[in-house]
Amino acid sequence: MKKYLNIAMQKKPFIFLDQLIYRVSTHHVTGGGAALTYFLVLSVFPFLIVLLNVLSYTPLGSIDVILDMIKYIPVDIQKIIEGFVNDVVSGSSQGLLSAAAIGGIWTASSGVRAIIRSLNEAYECSDNRSFLKQRGLSILFTVALIIMIITVFITLVLGKLLGQLVFEFLNITTYFLTIWNYLRFIIPLLFMILTFALLYKYGPNVDGRRSISLKKTLPGALFASLSWILISTLFSFYVSNFGKYSVTYGSLGGVIVLLVWLFISSIIIILGGEINATLESLKERSYKLDPERSFTTNLFKEKEELGKA
Repeated sequence: MKKYLNIAMQKKPFIFLDQLIYRVSTHHVTGGGAALTYFLVLSVFPFLIVLLNVLSYTPLGSIDVILDMIKYIPVDIQKIIEGFVNDVVSGSSQGLLSAAAIGGIWTASSGVRAIIRSLNEAYECSDNRSFLKQRGLSILFTVALIIMIITVFITLVLGKLLGQLVFEFLNITTYFLTIWNYLRFIIPLLFMILTFALLYKYGPNVDGRRSISLKKTLPGALFASLSWILISTLFSFYVSNFGKYSVTYGSLGGVIVLLVWLFISSIIIILGGEINATLESLKERSYKLDPERSFTTNLFKEKEELGKA
């Protein structure tokens, strides 16, 4: 058994998984995910206010279109957001909504700051940037996330209609319209990957010698994008068919579902950063296993110590 394990420990995939698990355990990713969830809970509704304000200047401004956007997330969360959207839109003037949006960007950026702190821990670097620079970067990424969400949902919700109008205007054959029907699902994914890649590139405060290229961020960005879509879909299916949170938590069921979904999303975002940091660390060491920072080695050491005791 030990012979086969020693052979496996020389293979790149095993070394990568070993180092990733070690980093995830030592960096307390679940604890970081819980902390990030707290900030995201504080940020989600101010973020929605900003999003509603921006959407009011686009063809997506109607409540029906906005509610169509959230059909991809769990039903219990949809109900919370639907109630919030109706209250904000029906009870606020345009001027008040705009004023709330300005404050909303500041508050929502706290969630992004928490993500940046987690990325700094993934790369094991301290953040000595000034408060204004940190906050400015957080606000910039908050705006980028808003743009990403609008782009994603324009292509998903209105993509078919837009494609038909454009292709009819340009007198393009239906063959290209068929291709567009596939592209309108690929474009949002590519935009998500790009947004995460930029976050993983500019978020961590690495020094100049370790500057992160956009190419190096793609593995984590691809993982975060695909995992978030997959996990959100599976979680939504589970909550709709098996998860009876309302039975256990009563009227708080929807809130608990929101917390769980945000926690899972937080873990996925942090893991994307950990994947990139692990790959960079391994490339610097030519994929050689570090015995002092090896999950497998430490596990066997603990077993040997328990056996002697």
